[in-house]
Formats: sequence, structure tokens, C-alpha cells
Amino acid sequence: MELGEQLPPLEIPVTRTLIVAGAVASRDYQDVHHDAELARQKGSPDIFMNILTTNGLVGRYITDHFGPTAELRRVAIRLGAPNYPGDTMVLRGTVEEVDGETATVRVIGENGIGRHVTGTVTVTLPSDAGRLSDAASFSDAPHLSDTPRPSNAPHSSEGGPA
Repeated sequence: MELGEQLPPLEIPVTRTLIVAGAVASRDYQDVHHDAELARQKGSPDIFMNILTTNGLVGRYITDHFGPTAELRRVAIRLGAPNYPGDTMVLRGTVEEVDGETATVRVIGENGIGRHVTGTVTVTLPSDAGRLSDAASFSDAPHLSDTPRPSNAPHSSEGGPA
């Protein structure tokens, strides 16, 4: 992490599936995020992405760059031009501040009609002492099937949920 560091751009195709799945996953059932006809009746040319989906994509952009141990401390975004199906949003970032293991990254996301999102993300990279060693892997982790079951736990043969 260096002051002024430019993160590589991330292109995200804006599909109907992404818009609807993001709205459903964030429990945002407003019709403008899944029903094109009702969105048009409300003055929009089509369905559009909700802020929670954009927030998640901004977070993904940061953790894709800084790695899986990066901890998002603060995400502050503002929406502008809507993300409609068939467009592409391009996220770009610049490290604006560094304080030890913590950085503030300015993020901008643009689509074919303008700037969709602007904001900052504060991210901390834990020291090497707090990270998993390179030798550790998920294959070394205990598996659910390795966990002993209590003697009163239902089994699939008893007709209850397994």
C-alpha cells in the first residue's frame, strides 16, 4: 500500500441477473430493481441496480486487490448515474491515505452514461503475524463430517432432517 497507488480497473458487466440477484440477496424487493414494466411506469427506462449491490461490488473491488485478509473498516459511497442492464461499470481506485496497516482508497465507478458511484473505503491489512501461513489451506481445516455428532442428534434414517 503506497500513497497514490492506482488500483487496476475492474470491469463489471451489468446484467439483469446481477441487478435482480443483488436486490434479492440484500432483501430489497422494490419493483424498480426487478420489474422492468413497473420501473418504466415510475419513469425509469429499465430496472436498475440498488445501492447495496453497488456497495458489495465496491467491497469486492478492494478485497480483490488487497487480498482475502483485507478488512473493510468503512465504506462510504454515493450513487449517481444508474446502472442499467446491458451496460458495464468500471471501478477505479486510488490510495489517498496510508497510516500503518490502514489505507483510505478513493473509488469511482463509471458506466456508459456517467459516474455511477463515488466514495472512499478504509481498509486494514493485518500484520503477517495475524495471517494464516502459506502452508495452511482449507484442506487442512476440519470438515463437518469429521465433527462428532451428539448422541441425540437426528440421523437421516430417523425421518428427520439430516
